[in-house]
Amino acid sequence: MTGRRSRHRSTQKPIRVVRKPVRGLPLDVPALIARKRDGGALDDEAIRALIAGAATGAVPDYQLAALLMAIVWRGLDPRELGTWMRAMIASGDRLDLNAIPGRKVDKHSTGGVGDKISICLAPLVAACGVPVPMMSGRGLGHTGGTLDKLEAIPGFRTALSPAEFRRVLRGCGLVLAGQSERMVPADRRLYALRDATATVASIPLIASSILSKKVAEGTNALLMDVKVGGGAFLPALDDARRLARTLVRLGRGEGLEVVALLTGMDQPLGLEIGNAGELREAIDVLSGAGPADTRALTVRFGAEMLVLGRAARDLADGSRRIEAAIASGAGLETFGRCIELQGGDRRVLDPPHARLPEARHRHVVIARRAGAITALDARALGHAATLLGAGRLRKEDPVDAAVGITLLHKIGARVGRGEPLATLRYNDRRRFESARPLVERAFAIGAAAPAVPPLVRERITK
Repeated sequence: MTGRRSRHRSTQKPIRVVRKPVRGLPLDVPALIARKRDGGALDDEAIRALIAGAATGAVPDYQLAALLMAIVWRGLDPRELGTWMRAMIASGDRLDLNAIPGRKVDKHSTGGVGDKISICLAPLVAACGVPVPMMSGRGLGHTGGTLDKLEAIPGFRTALSPAEFRRVLRGCGLVLAGQSERMVPADRRLYALRDATATVASIPLIASSILSKKVAEGTNALLMDVKVGGGAFLPALDDARRLARTLVRLGRGEGLEVVALLTGMDQPLGLEIGNAGELREAIDVLSGAGPADTRALTVRFGAEMLVLGRAARDLADGSRRIEAAIASGAGLETFGRCIELQGGDRRVLDPPHARLPEARHRHVVIARRAGAITALDARALGHAATLLGAGRLRKEDPVDAAVGITLLHKIGARVGRGEPLATLRYNDRRRFESARPLVERAFAIGAAAPAVPPLVRERITK
């Protein structure tokens, strides 16, 4: 009733909000979130305390998620970023690889659709004499993750202790693993949260996540593949270039030599999107086949890594060595040895790769009109693969290695009306119904085929 006070008083006690300080933090976490949200800078002590809280679990997920979103909007200045990255490294152990001969070189991608390059690249570089301690990640957002692809191999272990990491690297010249529980633990937690909270596309968060792991793993040099275009986390060329320069500068400050290549992601790389399918395609490249773009980028990246590892005079020499490792089967044999050492079944390498999982159902998407494919929406296709189960919508979601998309045509190809464009492989009907419209709309068909830009757009070393 308005205008009259009720005769019945509530017996509920007023709620008193108590903001408990997080142990070890100089300021309460909400105040730090608000400071960054409003455009302020975080001091070094606060950053170190926040990262320590992320590593130990003292700061809960909901506060970390809010902080990550504030950083996406407001960024980190160079001082903040340097402190953030060093705090990430200091949150756990560092690997000592000095007992393993040679200049260790790693490669990392900022994330692309159909990007399986690491799986065929690392064995080829190792076969040419450069040790590759590759610490990879899982899928983020609409992009696939190398670890998810490798775990399509029955028995393959990506969670290795530091001693196992060194043993595998010494045994075959490469190791393909994730972070150990004690290596950069702050990043393990933040990485999973970024995937599930739409906070991936941030230059400081991307750069610090990548480089903290690379410094901690004990590598000497790093090749960065920074994707640019519609399917990249940072589609604009200027943003990709800024990220590349940030990575080169940050790496140099920690004694890590970094070369960054800007590569196109306006359409998926190769023909397969999805974990088991992409693994098959990487094996095809090692066997001397595979799509032309996947093979070409593998050779170029391999040449860069051999130069960084002081095993090739220049890029031309490096390319010849990588091509020779493909032709001789040395790269494939090195991958097989790596699979064995990491507990996997190397029979996945044997055609027709029957040891890899297969989806129960298939659906073919056809062209609604005749013409040339003028565009192929990589982001939509990546999201469709995630909806099928190849990626995660929440950090705790399982990944279905069998599902995915096979592209039958790419930009520039001419197709007839009713001609197949792509095949969807699925196990769950509801997931398929969500993904199918995205795939159907991903293909744009017009009268004339467009010019396809080069795979490598720029090379950045400073």
